[in-house]
Amino acid sequence: MIREARISGPLAGRMRVPGSKSLTNRALVCASLAEGYSLLTNASESDDTALLANGLNQLGILVRRRESALEVEGRGGVLHAPKFPVPSGNAGTTLRFLLSLGVLASGTTVIETSERMAERPNDDILDALRAMGVPVTHDPQSTRFEVTGTGLPGGEIAVRSDRSSQFLSSLLMVAPYAGTVCTLRASGTVVSGHYVRLTLDVMEKFGVRVRSEAGERYTVDAPLRYSPAVFAVEGDASGATYPFAAAAIVGGDVFVPGVLPSSHQPDAGFPAILGMMGCRVEVRDGGTLVSRYGTLRGIDVTMNGMPDAVPALVAVALFADGETTIRGVGQLRYKESNRLEGLAGELTKLGAEVGVEGDVMRVRQSSLHGALLGTLDDHRLAMSFALIGLRVPGVKIDDPGCVRKSFPAFWEELEQLLEMSNHSGR
Repeated sequence: MIREARISGPLAGRMRVPGSKSLTNRALVCASLAEGYSLLTNASESDDTALLANGLNQLGILVRRRESALEVEGRGGVLHAPKFPVPSGNAGTTLRFLLSLGVLASGTTVIETSERMAERPNDDILDALRAMGVPVTHDPQSTRFEVTGTGLPGGEIAVRSDRSSQFLSSLLMVAPYAGTVCTLRASGTVVSGHYVRLTLDVMEKFGVRVRSEAGERYTVDAPLRYSPAVFAVEGDASGATYPFAAAAIVGGDVFVPGVLPSSHQPDAGFPAILGMMGCRVEVRDGGTLVSRYGTLRGIDVTMNGMPDAVPALVAVALFADGETTIRGVGQLRYKESNRLEGLAGELTKLGAEVGVEGDVMRVRQSSLHGALLGTLDDHRLAMSFALIGLRVPGVKIDDPGCVRKSFPAFWEELEQLLEMSNHSGR
């Protein structure tokens, strides 16, 4: 399927985003390990969350969707290995969270991933589990992972976290169920460290507090147990980067309810980046309004802490005066696609000047023209390309349905925003 983005402007309206996938998936893990009933309201309806919920069901946890909520019947850490392989697709949190949960499941848990997911960095969590005495296997030529549930012994373990913070988050969430005090020591610079903070926040909402020392050592006084909870999932700050970026690219005003700069979600800081580029940011009515009526200007910014916002930022940078330098983006090579290669390669089809050297990307304002852009089965590429099409005639997007991974209603919400803008009389 090929989808052509529409030109519109200036914008005047609001765009709703789904519940945070990152928060939903963390809350699912904690709720499944608690004893009793938990309710996750405003839960993500993304493909990634559906895959994790299915995996939990296969491990013996009852997870049911009730409209926009998820009901979870936790079993206090009692899990059973599934009879059949658990599909995890290209979902990083699903695979990595299930690997740690498999340690608590009686029997051998088999997880089947996509080819791309099997190629992405996973050795660091496998090495950490092996260091704890957990039998876990993965043939580099295979998409299958196997972990045998022997229980978590505890103690101090080094977890390499310079390619993904998900390894550390995964082990932290099961650490309360270790046999003794468990200390996880981050080895190397932790990329996307704010996501670890998000993990600690969710764990605390379910009754477990982690002692953290300078973001390098995390100690859990195991054995402990999570308590069931009613958990309200915030709006997805990563999904909100696209309507905010649309306001910057097209001009006008876009309001996103349910996403606030005070959130601990890393991408909640994206409106501040747009403020540096010439936008106005206002918090009101339980949400955030981003406006632009002046000139966009290029900036020099480090995005190591919010890598998922980089595709939206690159789209904005194409329309900003001068050059935008985006630093600390090397980890984008290990996402659902090689996002550095994907962004640079596809955007050159439009005539864009985009260069990558090491972990630095440079984008210059360019004279752009229409083209068919491939998404590489990457939801964030598809949504960022849609933004460019709001200004550039003839931008067409192949495989637009890949947005289901994080934002299933993206196209419908974008259409509604454009309709609101057209009816505003601007």
